[in-house]
Amino acid sequence: MDSTTLRLMQGAAGAASAGTYVEDVFSTWLYTGNGSTQTITNGIDLVGKGGLVWIKSRNIAGSAQVNSQIPQYNHFLFDTLRTNQNALNTASNFGQDSTWGALYLNFLSTGFNVGNASNIYTNESATTYASWTFREAEKFFDVCTWTGSGANRTISHNLGSVPGCIIVKRTDTTGDWQVYHRSLANTEYMVLNSTAAKATGATRWNSTTPTSTVFSLGTDATVNASGGTYVAYLFAHDAGGFGDSGNDSVVSCGTFTTDGSGTATVTLGWEPQWLLIKSPSIAGNWLLIDNMRGWSAGNDAFSFANTSGAEATGSDFGECNSTGFSMKSIGANLSVVYIAIRRGPMKTPTDATKVFGLNARTGTGADATVTGGQLADSVLIKNRGAAVGDLFAARLTGTGYLETSSTATEVAAGTTILQANPWDVMDGVKVGTTSTITNASANTFINYLFRRAPGFLDVVAYTGNGISGSTVTHNLGVPPGFIFAKGRDAGFNWIVYNESLGGTTALNLDTTDAGLVSSTYWGNTNPTSSVFTVGTLTTNNSGSKYIAYLFASCPGVSKVGNYIGTGTTLNINCGFTAGARFVLIKRTDSTGDWYVWDTARGIVSGNDPYLLLNSSAAEVTNTDYIDPLSSGFQISSTAPAAINANGGSFIYLAIA
Repeated sequence: MDSTTLRLMQGAAGAASAGTYVEDVFSTWLYTGNGSTQTITNGIDLVGKGGLVWIKSRNIAGSAQVNSQIPQYNHFLFDTLRTNQNALNTASNFGQDSTWGALYLNFLSTGFNVGNASNIYTNESATTYASWTFREAEKFFDVCTWTGSGANRTISHNLGSVPGCIIVKRTDTTGDWQVYHRSLANTEYMVLNSTAAKATGATRWNSTTPTSTVFSLGTDATVNASGGTYVAYLFAHDAGGFGDSGNDSVVSCGTFTTDGSGTATVTLGWEPQWLLIKSPSIAGNWLLIDNMRGWSAGNDAFSFANTSGAEATGSDFGECNSTGFSMKSIGANLSVVYIAIRRGPMKTPTDATKVFGLNARTGTGADATVTGGQLADSVLIKNRGAAVGDLFAARLTGTGYLETSSTATEVAAGTTILQANPWDVMDGVKVGTTSTITNASANTFINYLFRRAPGFLDVVAYTGNGISGSTVTHNLGVPPGFIFAKGRDAGFNWIVYNESLGGTTALNLDTTDAGLVSSTYWGNTNPTSSVFTVGTLTTNNSGSKYIAYLFASCPGVSKVGNYIGTGTTLNINCGFTAGARFVLIKRTDSTGDWYVWDTARGIVSGNDPYLLLNSSAAEVTNTDYIDPLSSGFQISSTAPAAINANGGSFIYLAIA
């Protein structure tokens, strides 16, 4: 039975359209096996739409496959056009393993389930796993199956665009994984389970380039032996079809060439989250990296699709950025092909709990995961009871962190502060053992966890060029209301942009200073929905590395605002319905601290503990400067001049 008939039976592949987003069709999900049953809820509908689940153990290497049964800890690929127990292994040329119930996996409308029968392969107790889920959708991904004819032929597909890459595997018996890529000639192919360079053979693709409706096969047994059974995984290339407009692309199949130093910069027009690369010109592995396991400055976690080895860390293959990615240390003057998938979420949030979490906790003195109820891309941790600097860190920079009250350069956290791979969890960040900054026993901490999302927050890492008026691309989708920027490798102040002050004026997060008027900060230019402008030195020193946090007003989620003080009770309407969980306030026309309150410590009708981002001091607990208000927050009549001076100018960031 071919894939067309199977789709009619199970429901057609889901078409991408305006209002479909990358988070609807792709997920990287990390989990630890429990030896029993486990449900992975990644939001991907595999029952109604169909797709592929690819699972690989991370901490244990598998054995080489020597028969039809896939060894433990290997790559396991399950798709909805074959039965749940039929697994394939990208590191082997063997056909599908359909003999052991231990390979059992259930497809769900919200992800998948690994059950009792699969505990020694995809759910062994204490074994860590990475899973990648690809949902069938036009202009992203498609799965096709067929029975070989032994004669030149075409196979219909539902990708809705010309495939950028096609990966074919014979399933009934041995046969290498055959890879077509748009960057190669239609007489050329690569082998996914091999390190070999590209080869030429007209019998793979019948010397014919695929179209938006079919791809061609020759007579080679690896793709079309008479009576053989096959599966193909098709990836689109820059085809649009996603986002609010329906014009955004979420997958790209391209090529780049490294320079004499083995580096390259690739422009996609968006930030990737998953990357598979291989040089077709030389022998080499198929490198697989993603931003969940770790794709950051100087510390990438990676695996090879063609081997059964455990995940490795510590190498620096480059970085992802707002418009693409950079590569290095992969060989000089090499041509390299890739499949890249866009970072999500693409949809503007409507629920603040999905993008912001807060957690008041007591340190354990042992490795722990700080959770906030959602995936975290950035975290701010402060010791509440001790005069200790805070930790402000981002997924983009790995284990490096900065202090909001200091001009100091980025610190590489030791394992007592953050664990070796602090971001490879689905909820929160992993902290270390004895540090008074993050987790010392019996110390109390407040933790703010932020997820990047359009209209709410973006985090951008960039390198300065020293040219005033230069622009930095971001993916916030709207003009930011706040920008907090800091040189990571130079002792610069934190420089803050606020929309009420405009591009002519800046603030320092690490001081109490009033607004500073100078073109050296933001080039006298307000940011747009796609770029922000930098000046020189503290925001754009040539060769310096920077991190920038961009916040915007997102209806019902966050509010960047300003007010004029009255010296009396003042209601701040943020458009919320259940009040603000987080409030940051700064006076701008005179000196004043950066005050922070939150509901985890208490925004109540009595005393409200506050911290100062510009100070390492412990929290103050005996004041009542703000009060709850369902639409936002209320400033009390007892608030000092730094918060509510009559006629004073103030800015704030509130999160619902």
